Amino acid sequence: MALMIGIPRETAAGEKRVATVPEVVEKLVKLGFKVAVESGAGEAANCSDEAYRAAGAEIINGAAALWSASDIVFKVAVPTSAEVELMREGGVLIGFVWPAQNPELMKQLAAKKATVLAIDALPRMLSRAQKMDALTSQAGVAGYRAVIEAANVFGRFFNGQITAAGKVPPAKVFIAGAGVAGLAAIGTAAGLGAIVRANDTRAEVADQVKSLGGEFVKVEYEEEGGGGGGYAKVMSEGFQQAQREMYAKQAREVDIIITTALIPGKPAPRLITAEMVQSMKPGSVIVDMAAERGGNCELTEPGQAVVKHGVTIVGYTDLNSRLAKQSSSLYATNLFRLTEELCKTKDGIIDVNMEDDAIRGLTVIKNGEVTWPAPAPKLPAAKPAAAKPVVAPAAHGHGTGGAPASAGKTAAIFGVAALLFLLVGAYAPAAFLGHFTVFVLACFVGYMVVWNVTPALHTPLMSVTNAISSIIAIGALVQIAPPLELGLDRPDEWIRWLAVAGIALTAVNMFGGFAVTRRMLSMFRK
Repeated sequence: MALMIGIPRETAAGEKRVATVPEVVEKLVKLGFKVAVESGAGEAANCSDEAYRAAGAEIINGAAALWSASDIVFKVAVPTSAEVELMREGGVLIGFVWPAQNPELMKQLAAKKATVLAIDALPRMLSRAQKMDALTSQAGVAGYRAVIEAANVFGRFFNGQITAAGKVPPAKVFIAGAGVAGLAAIGTAAGLGAIVRANDTRAEVADQVKSLGGEFVKVEYEEEGGGGGGYAKVMSEGFQQAQREMYAKQAREVDIIITTALIPGKPAPRLITAEMVQSMKPGSVIVDMAAERGGNCELTEPGQAVVKHGVTIVGYTDLNSRLAKQSSSLYATNLFRLTEELCKTKDGIIDVNMEDDAIRGLTVIKNGEVTWPAPAPKLPAAKPAAAKPVVAPAAHGHGTGGAPASAGKTAAIFGVAALLFLLVGAYAPAAFLGHFTVFVLACFVGYMVVWNVTPALHTPLMSVTNAISSIIAIGALVQIAPPLELGLDRPDEWIRWLAVAGIALTAVNMFGGFAVTRRMLSMFRK
């Protein structure tokens, strides 16, 4: 018998998201499930009861009726004690739980003999788990919204402009932390035309920052900050001191600071001191995305936007709810992908397979038994490096200068090649020598022409094919009208027309390749 998935109305203060949207309801129904939605659950996210009903969901009035009728409940915010009381015994809960921060909630759910899948406990290092990674999808939305909030209170354009009234310099934005939220903020701020700088304790994100149009600001202290599961780790006191000095310098120079630094289960690290805020230019803005966990700025007031020392400090804790429709759509897709993994038979029945590393990591309670924390997932073993044969050093005689064997081989190859060219020049017929000269010239010119094209305009495969096409085109041109100094006779008519056909085909290949590449690049442009 198909199970019922229930979507309650979120009761947390300021929470406008909903756990699924009408477009995803249709997909859940195709998996064999029945779907029930509490009346008004999606209103704040622009999802009406009529839209849910049209997608195949049943609309139920009242939270108590919805919870008691549902075999599986999808939630966004952590459930309250009152909501758990409404849950049917032995039911399934899927959503944000944060088991480390909510031990009493875990006990209450276990007493209900519930099975709980905490979407925040997903093992993010598994590549197949990325489609279910709600933390990433929600962080991306929050990073985007943080820039929009900064732009809303900032007193100037983000992009530089030259107008009849004068020149407007571009805004300078510094982003502390280049995780998912930070990278989303970098891309958004750069897209608005700002000069963007960013820093992170993990050195490997520098290339990602640059690829989004930002400048990576390095801390002058050598220490790697990569932690488990894609998070940063707590750094040493020496590194933190060097980092504070760098932040102090950036605070004096930039117009906007966006902080994203958080480590799961720990208070937000304090990155921006009151002195740094005081050193910022009047009218500057700080958006503290870690406000919910205490804030990265000393002067942050969670849930509020305040002005201190002429600087607006935005400490909103509901950035995702301020983009409720988009957040809900992404979150609903994450839960649908998880449901696909739980219901591979598409018959409306779920199987919580504890042998599956991704499902095992998510499952914090199963049938009333607490299974959190999960053991580390079994990652595939790295392939052993191929053993390299040990080459004994060659014995060198006195007075040889110690030249390595590779240099001798290179000299021998060049000597043989020079000898062959000498034999060709001395004994080959004049006609062959002329054609051979054309071939060498075509190879050289074709290589130089194509390899000097900007790499962004073609792919590696296209560059090779165009090099070959250039060789053919140049050789064919010489065959159509051979220069007299090469000693070539005028070609027969069939050779001439063969050369014309070669030029036509290579032109199609080259120009068609550039056209296709241009079209591919346009797909990635805004």
